[in-house]
Amino acid sequence: MNKRATGLWQTVHAERRRLAEDLAVLREEQWRTASLCPGWDVHDVLAHLVDTARTGRLDFVRSMLRARFDFDRANERGILREKRASPLETLAALEAASGLTRTPPANLATRLVEAVVHGEDIRRPLGLVGDYPPEAVAQAISYQLRTPVSFGGGRERAAGLRLIDRSTGTGWGAGDDVVADGVDLLLAVSGRPVAPERLTGPGAPALTGTPSRP
Repeated sequence: MNKRATGLWQTVHAERRRLAEDLAVLREEQWRTASLCPGWDVHDVLAHLVDTARTGRLDFVRSMLRARFDFDRANERGILREKRASPLETLAALEAASGLTRTPPANLATRLVEAVVHGEDIRRPLGLVGDYPPEAVAQAISYQLRTPVSFGGGRERAAGLRLIDRSTGTGWGAGDDVVADGVDLLLAVSGRPVAPERLTGPGAPALTGTPSRP
């Protein structure tokens, strides 16, 4: 494994453990909180993270074959497979899988996208604050901007826009400016709802899908 891949996996493993720590104190009813993923609650997203952590290349191919190449169906089956009767048992499964380096046949940057975006899918509805390495967020944004929406990316959403991370000054693309914290840019590009006030600049309405103010 090269140095870049090693560093990426170290970040992913750390984020899995950090999320597990954040969720260890949840009350029973909080596990049923709706996540940012439509139709999934917090426990569902946690089970999905266990499934993706445990799924290697051959496992992914087999799951897609069984789901007749329906990605959403494969994800739902993965949740059913890994969702324990008790959320704490599912949480223990994530902790046990946190150090795994399994991945589907895809760019390793997808592991960063999963760690950050799904981390926020869970944390934001619960009022928890995530703290992600800026370089990991930047790498995840770059990957999402190269990847079509049909493959889970956000290339079309950011077309004609220049995204600028207000914390680091890093920019991507060309067009109307959208200025925000890197995590908010990543979420918006990934199709997650982001409060309009968290993004500024003339291109912000186009990225968040909100009308421009007169």
